[in-house]
Amino acid sequence: MYLSQILKEIGLEYKGEDFRVSSFETLKDADSSQISFLNDEKFIEDLKVTKAGAVIIKIEHEEFLPNNCNAIISRNPHFDMAKMSKYFAKMPFLNNGKKDISDLATVDKHAVVGDGSIIEEGVYIMPGAIIGANVKIGKNTRIYPNVVVYDNVQIGENCFIQAGAIIGSDGYGFAHTDLGEHVKIYHTGNVVIEDDVEIGANTTVDRAVFGTTRIGKNTKIDNLVQIGHNCELGQSCILVAQSGLSGSTTLGRNVVMGGQSASAGHLQIGDFAQIAARGGITKSIEGGKTYGGFPLMLQKDWLRTQLRMIKYFKKNK
Repeated sequence: MYLSQILKEIGLEYKGEDFRVSSFETLKDADSSQISFLNDEKFIEDLKVTKAGAVIIKIEHEEFLPNNCNAIISRNPHFDMAKMSKYFAKMPFLNNGKKDISDLATVDKHAVVGDGSIIEEGVYIMPGAIIGANVKIGKNTRIYPNVVVYDNVQIGENCFIQAGAIIGSDGYGFAHTDLGEHVKIYHTGNVVIEDDVEIGANTTVDRAVFGTTRIGKNTKIDNLVQIGHNCELGQSCILVAQSGLSGSTTLGRNVVMGGQSASAGHLQIGDFAQIAARGGITKSIEGGKTYGGFPLMLQKDWLRTQLRMIKYFKKNK
């Protein structure tokens, strides 16, 4: 659709250059055929250098827009982005492309592989698994029973996706009206899982809103783990059962997250950081240290705090 058509549908005025829009994209990665939005001033530097054809922004941020980019003025860019997102959402699991399944791959007769998908040699897809359209699965990867892999996901070589895992489902993304109604943000990005990754049973990895959710090489994820949209995990991370990452969290390499530990969104976790079980990460942390508790602190300080509390209550009961 042309940008003017989309904006007319959602009720926004526009006086900039009209063009055919291919998709949404982040400020950092957008090109001239794409649109983006700014909802947080911490991304002002990305706005200043964006190559997007147009950006949804508040009027006070128009001065930071590059000369080659058009402004879509909005009172609430996040909400208007949500309303626009539905125009870029494709019907899932539908494609007319020809699937390419290696003769040396094994696909159970009770599994489904969508059109346009590529299944390389040595792959074993077990009963009940559903592989969407335009998925690529690398050599010698195993997909266990009842796994669902949504469209456009890329899975590397020598991976293990255990039973019941969901890869590429929509993340938890909604914008809210003044009356408290919830408007769905359609997720049009994808998931990329690099080589030698294991994903446990009933774990979910959400697709990006736009862009990519990425699981780095040799990362091992336990059962019942939640990876939010647009997260990026470095290589050789370990996430233990019932841990969770909110959207747009970035983990460096060899990060370890203990059972039931979790992060808020849009945080940076440094290389070789370790989070003890039930640790709650509410701000970005540097690597090479062990953290625990909530609010999060160094694990040794958390243990000392607990010991002081025990002594206090014993003394004053």
